[in-house]
Parts: sequence; C-alpha cells; structure tokens
Amino acid sequence: MEYISIKGLNKPVSALMKGTDYFYHDSYEKAAANLDAYLAIGGNSVDTAHIYCGGQSEEVIGRYMKERGNREQLVILTKGAHHDQHGPRVSKKDIKSDITTSLERLQTDFIDLYALHRDDPAVPAGEVVEILNEYTSNGTVGAIGVSNWTWQRIQEANQYAKDNGLVGFSFSSPNLSLAKANEPFWAGCVSADAQTIAWHESEQLPLLSWSSQARGFFTGRFSPEIRDNADLVRVFYSDENWERLERAKQLAAAKGVTAIQIALAYVLNQPFPTCALIGAQSPEELQSCDEGSNIKLSRAELDWLDLTTSTLS
Repeated sequence: MEYISIKGLNKPVSALMKGTDYFYHDSYEKAAANLDAYLAIGGNSVDTAHIYCGGQSEEVIGRYMKERGNREQLVILTKGAHHDQHGPRVSKKDIKSDITTSLERLQTDFIDLYALHRDDPAVPAGEVVEILNEYTSNGTVGAIGVSNWTWQRIQEANQYAKDNGLVGFSFSSPNLSLAKANEPFWAGCVSADAQTIAWHESEQLPLLSWSSQARGFFTGRFSPEIRDNADLVRVFYSDENWERLERAKQLAAAKGVTAIQIALAYVLNQPFPTCALIGAQSPEELQSCDEGSNIKLSRAELDWLDLTTSTLS
C-alpha cells in the first residue's frame, strides 16, 4: 500500500481510502468485516460525511473504532456543510453544528481530515478559512480541505490564508477518473478537468478522488448499447470515454491486469499526490483495488489513456 502526506496531519494517508456511504446500523457486521479486510491490506483512511446514510455511516464507524480500540490507527475524513432543501449551508453556524454532530457520532474528539462537502460562491473564501481555522487552532481538526470546490476558489482561499497567517486548505476531493464526466453527478459536484489537473500538479496539492473508478464504467459490464443505468449514461457515455475504455483494455492486456485496475492506476499515478476512494464491498473487489494500486504508469501511458496523444511510444 502506498501512502501520501497531507499538511497538518502527522499520520500517513493510504492511497486507497475506504468509502462508507453504504454503512447502516442493520448491516453493521458487514461494514465491520469490510473495514477489517481493508486494514489487513494496509489501508488506514476512511471517508464519510455528515449526510451519509442519514448519519448512520459516521455512527457505524464510531461503534467500530470503539469496539476495535483502533481510533489512533485510522485517518478519518468526514465532510459537512452540505446544502439542504433550503439552499447552501456554508456558514459558521452550520459548520459548527455539523462538526459537533460528527464528533458525537464518531465517538471521538478529533477529526483528522475535515472537508466542506459543497461550496457557496456567495461566501467569500477568506471568510470560510477564518471559520475553519477555529477548529485547527483548538485541535479539533488536523487538516482542512474541500470537496467539490473549483481550483480557483481553493486558490483564492489559500492566498487569503497565506496573506493572513492562517492555515489554508491542505487537500481537495473532487471526482477524478479516467472517464470524464459529461455533467455533474449531483448539483454542486465538481469533476477534475485538464485545468484542475494542471493546477494540482503546479501546486502539488493532494487530491482525494471520489468515484475514482467512474462508478464501474471500466468493469466491462457496459457498452454503448447497454443503457439501463441512466446516471452512468448521463454522466459517462461519450465517444471519447468509449475510446478511453478501449485503450484501458489494450494497456491492461499488455500488462496482464484488468481495465478497471488500469482506471484506478490512472488516478494514483498522477504527477501530484492522490488518493482514490473505493467502494469495494467484497474480498474480490478489495483484492482488485489492492493490485490496481500497485500498477505503475508512465507519463506517456497516462497521456495516451487520456487521449492527449494518439500513439503510445
């Protein structure tokens, strides 16, 4: 298992992060077994959020850590300030409410990585930095970051932090995958485009990718004729992505691996620190992710997979 460093956190962060948006109380034993298996391959980082499973995801993780006595082993990433039916919630009041509730559910007094789940462009980036610095300064949060913010907003926030002697954002968590999104999965979501990738490379800011394997697009279960998954059709069906899939298959055959492992390797071999959030729920899926995380891709291979070049030299 590879690991990255995130500024503000004194623990390494495993390149594979365990997604938990299916953790419910009535399937606790399955969730606990998933986490045990994930830790066994060297993983240590768990992704959750205030809204996941109506709060049950955080509660299941809290119960698991208490029963196993392994809180110090884990890096917990949780997110808050997601919008609700009334609109954006990127405010001091809402952030405080979400952090307080998340700490209670997780049965901990410390959140390793805290991210804002959505942005509200109407709120000045500097104001958001000021709010979150209250939690880094009092030791409640190790490192702060964002999910689904544009690189321009992150840059604005970090420049404010630098100018004012404050802690800036240490990571970002948009969608990054070999298959490029035609449109957002949900309102307010951000997928990393070429400009975003170039900015992360120049800044070397860690990127923690959700839907890193494009929700199964590279499994071989889908083709232009199979259109029974409306969300996948809407977000990922395009001529360019079918070509990326074909190239992933070709490279996989040459390396003796699978196309979905190549798609995972694409995320983890970017020229800046990356993690991939994985939803593996079976031993076979976890093994596939583990093996995929060890595949090395050259810059030439990355460019070819991404259709930047027409030939693989």
